[in-house]
Amino acid sequence: MNVFAEAGAEGFVHAKEIGTDNEFAHRADDPVVLASVFKIPVAVAYAAEVAAKRLDETERTRVTSRYRIGGIGTAGCADDVEMSWRDLALFMMTMSDNAATDVIFHRVGQAAVDKILADLGLHRTRILGCCEDLFASMSTDLGLTPQEAEEALGNPTWELIEKMAIVDPERTTSSTPREITALLEAIWTDRAAEPEACEQVRKIMAQQIWPHRLSSGFPAGVQVAAKTGTLPGVRNEAGVVTYPDGRSYAVAVFTRAKSLDLRQPAVDAVIGRAGRLAVDHLRRSTP
Repeated sequence: MNVFAEAGAEGFVHAKEIGTDNEFAHRADDPVVLASVFKIPVAVAYAAEVAAKRLDETERTRVTSRYRIGGIGTAGCADDVEMSWRDLALFMMTMSDNAATDVIFHRVGQAAVDKILADLGLHRTRILGCCEDLFASMSTDLGLTPQEAEEALGNPTWELIEKMAIVDPERTTSSTPREITALLEAIWTDRAAEPEACEQVRKIMAQQIWPHRLSSGFPAGVQVAAKTGTLPGVRNEAGVVTYPDGRSYAVAVFTRAKSLDLRQPAVDAVIGRAGRLAVDHLRRSTP
């Protein structure tokens, strides 16, 4: 797909019409860094706990200073925050709140997240802990304190980035575009967990607040439910787009930018453009 080169990035895409064998693939089996896309299976594990009555979603819990990673949502609050589990799940998925994610992850546990993936046969998808663990690995790789590492990444260099496992799919939380669309299809067909759990994840994903990546490629009448992921040089989004005619498509677009600029509108936009090209291909090629 030439659109990625034009945007100054490498791209990895898989799109599949849900409920059919109709698919589009571009480097769909290459390993990719998930970044915050890993929050999708975390959300499924959380919703499964709620559905099984092992977790009361209205119960309130506290987000303390331990979890202030990433600066968005509760992660950016100056003071401790008390919220319900369901509101933390909303923050985790709609605005990619890292603190909310880690509180939920520690409640449901690594084993529950791993089981979701194992039960679906997603053997190339691995989750190596939560945001706290990923950021800790970054500090270790750079030989800096967390605060020093955060400051260094305010003006990153390739020499710095290449030291970090967090942007290497062989050393960090990773998957393939094809396995992520398989996960999405399982959520949309009630196979990833109990139907009520899958419905809860679909509902939350439909409320995502970021319009600049996948949804930027589709007109207003098309519904988009998705999750972004961002790290230095990495911009991703995976989700499901549903047309007014009822046909739905699982789409996963992962990119590696050739620049480390903190703002890369061309790369953000190409995620929507590539997703739209893939879905247009599927809609034209339906038998």
